[in-house]
Amino acid sequence: MAHINGILTAASLMVGAPATADAVARARRLPGLKVGLHLALVESRPVLPPAQVPALVDADGRFRDGMLGPAIRIFFDPAARRQLAAEIEAQFQAYAATGLPLDHVDSHKHFHLHPTVGALVIDIGRKFGMKALRVPIEPSAILNSIEKQSRSLDVVVAGRQAMGLQKKARRHHLMAADRVFGLAWSGAMTEARVAALLEQLPDGVTELYTHPATAGLFAGAAPGYRYADELAALTSPRVVAVAKRGDIRLIGYSDLAAEAA
Repeated sequence: MAHINGILTAASLMVGAPATADAVARARRLPGLKVGLHLALVESRPVLPPAQVPALVDADGRFRDGMLGPAIRIFFDPAARRQLAAEIEAQFQAYAATGLPLDHVDSHKHFHLHPTVGALVIDIGRKFGMKALRVPIEPSAILNSIEKQSRSLDVVVAGRQAMGLQKKARRHHLMAADRVFGLAWSGAMTEARVAALLEQLPDGVTELYTHPATAGLFAGAAPGYRYADELAALTSPRVVAVAKRGDIRLIGYSDLAAEAA
């Protein structure tokens, strides 16, 4: 994450994933690493037993793939909303059980942009000490200055939902970045793109999110994601040099919350 005059640096933990224990152990060995909760409510497995969230899962006990169907059901089905609330609370409880400080909260596929999901995340998260929330607002003007972008209907709708989420976050005094980069180029945040973003970011708090890995051969890897290229971008001498400029600070959401207190 980034704050020009500050860059946000953090990791997100998916508490229901198979390698959660290993991820938590690694995080504990890096006390300076800021870690947040990555709520997974689609295309993954619930933390609760599937029998407790039948409206949300398929016959194999997994959250359903795709987002349109679950989004519609959550909006119209009271039972689905109750089960969703229970699952969100269970994921917050699972994160709390790790003992890791909660730096921020975000969600898989940015599903908390759904008004119902976002409202539940805020209501439940505040009980667990949530002080920061990812609000994925990505300014197209900066992207277009690097590479020309096309604006699809999905992008327009997501942008409007993000503005609504931003208002909710501010109303509840939650920290959020002024802007987030990594949506349009998700899975392809290359060295050239990351360096270009860092070189021309405006003042304020900016999050750059990536999916770095040494290879894309792990279970659940997204087809076409350039995991190794994103890792190379974050460790490249060019990007490191720009990030160490005097007008950029590497911080976490928790640092912002502490400064605002």
